[in-house]
This record gives sequence, C-alpha cells and structure tokens, in this order.
Amino acid sequence: MPSGAAAEDRAADYLSRQGLKLLARNWRCRAGEIDLVMQDGHTLVFVEVRSRASAAFGGAAASITPAKQARLIRAAEQYLLQHPCRAPCRFDAVLIEGSDLQWLKQAFEAAS
Repeated sequence: MPSGAAAEDRAADYLSRQGLKLLARNWRCRAGEIDLVMQDGHTLVFVEVRSRASAAFGGAAASITPAKQARLIRAAEQYLLQHPCRAPCRFDAVLIEGSDLQWLKQAFEAAS
C-alpha cells in the first residue's frame, strides 16, 4: 500500500492527466485537511484521497464516513472563505486499493 503522500501523488498525477488543474495540496485549517483542491473546467473540486491495501473491511470507500464527510465540508467552507469564488464546487474521491485506482466524481454532497 502506498504511503499517504505517494497515494496523493498518484491521485494528483492521474487527475492532472484527466485535465484537472492542481490548486492546493494538503490544505489545512482548524476544521481539517483537504488532500487536493483542483479545478475541473469552471468547477472547484475538493478531493479526498483514500488508500487501502485491499477491499477487505469495506475498502477505501468505506473509510469516508459521514463524520469524515462533515469535516471535509467544514474545511471546504473555510477554504472558500479564504479563497472566495463563485464557481460551482463538488467533492470527489480517489480510491486506491492495491494497484487499482478509482475516481468517484461527486462522491458526496454538502447538505444545503
């Protein structure tokens, strides 16, 4: 299983090849951390990268719990306060299990 940094490198490289532009990496605030902040056309994308050795015990996707989602949403709100923009936003996830990489666009939504 790659380290967190190696998984983020792999995810950032993959998303860049898909046409996204990296804006920030490991962006931190009191509410938490956003692994990758990217731009997909006119959309601001907050990306959570999760890596697991295998799909056992629910795999990487199962590790993005409702509590983790809430922390990501709060961190994204802080990012937007510090970097105001009127672009639409979404939350994606890049899941790495062993050598497999899966990109989930709109992995979850912020409650209105």
